[in-house]
Amino acid sequence: MQINKNFDNLVPNYLFAEIAKRVTDYQKANPDKDIIRLGIGDVTLPLAPVVVEAMKKGAEELARKETFKGYPDYEGYGFVREAVAGYYQSFGVNVSADEILISDGAKSDCGNIGDIFGTDNVVLVTDPVYPVYVDSNIMAGRKIIYAECSKENAFLAMPDDSVHADIIYLCSPNNPTGAAYTAAQLKQWVDYAIKHDAVILYDCAYEAFITEDLPRSIFSVEGARQCAIEFCSLSKTAGFTGTRCGYTVIPKELERDGHNLYKTWYRRQATKFNGVSYPVQCAAAAVFSEEGQEQIKINLEYYKENARIIANALDELGIYYTGGKNSPYIWLECPNGMKSWDFFDLLLNEANVVGTPGAGFGKNGEGFFRLTSFGDRDKTIEAVARIKKLLAG
Repeated sequence: MQINKNFDNLVPNYLFAEIAKRVTDYQKANPDKDIIRLGIGDVTLPLAPVVVEAMKKGAEELARKETFKGYPDYEGYGFVREAVAGYYQSFGVNVSADEILISDGAKSDCGNIGDIFGTDNVVLVTDPVYPVYVDSNIMAGRKIIYAECSKENAFLAMPDDSVHADIIYLCSPNNPTGAAYTAAQLKQWVDYAIKHDAVILYDCAYEAFITEDLPRSIFSVEGARQCAIEFCSLSKTAGFTGTRCGYTVIPKELERDGHNLYKTWYRRQATKFNGVSYPVQCAAAAVFSEEGQEQIKINLEYYKENARIIANALDELGIYYTGGKNSPYIWLECPNGMKSWDFFDLLLNEANVVGTPGAGFGKNGEGFFRLTSFGDRDKTIEAVARIKKLLAG
């Protein structure tokens, strides 16, 4: 028996597992310290009332023989897919319900979509990068190349026609940098993908945080249906981090190498995935109801205000950052040329605040640091006060 040796090429510890270990070790040594966590992008507000009621109703239906549901449809129940299609229409994008597949989250689909592509494909990711894009392709043994992000391009890498890629991962608004592409910038990526016969894997998990005139979906860009697959999640949009539900959109006409990609992904899902539970799909559909949209806006505004609080403090300190607007993430330059993990240790030890070292997102993340706006408001205000005291002193 042989193990998949590609796993040997992974970083030994997953970024957030390493953070958790360091924080746990510090907490054990300093049990009296009040640690504020602005590192992992996990939500803190409860699910919207209409969502909870829909989930309860779905569970109650499973208690009666006449309304019991067994295995769900592999692509998700029609009522959920219709609700998602209606949501797209609300911001001017036409996607049909039969192009939408319900999943247990964007992370799963972003990692698993590689199953339908050959291992000889060249994968392009931006650097800094969400680790799942890289790790899942390392596991498969694919060659990975990087599009450089930096202060010079405002952490928004653009395509280079002299470089060929077959699979392109884009995330906008971006995790970790919070930077978001304009329609004109995305059009350049779409044109590149069409020219190179590539497929864009577009992660728009944070589209609900967009407040400016920026694309909420890559399918708002002309030509995207010829080259893109889109992933989205209810984790941040509606607080489903523990509930688990998202969706993937694959245009029915999208083909590569003589294969229809919707049909190929459906075949993969039918083999390896048994769908999202009925109560959770009921809850997801409620998110897209008129009442649901009004209720989740309350939570979204709460997190947006947290982001503004953090961003305003960095403005006062004169620290460069991206994000904080159109995104729940704030990507800041470590002061005084500090390394990312050194700044992590400084914040933890001197301010008892936890963030995420940028180096964990790739070589271009070195010297940068991610804070999230998903914390409690009072704790966010306290964390900002501690950071200002530490860095302004």
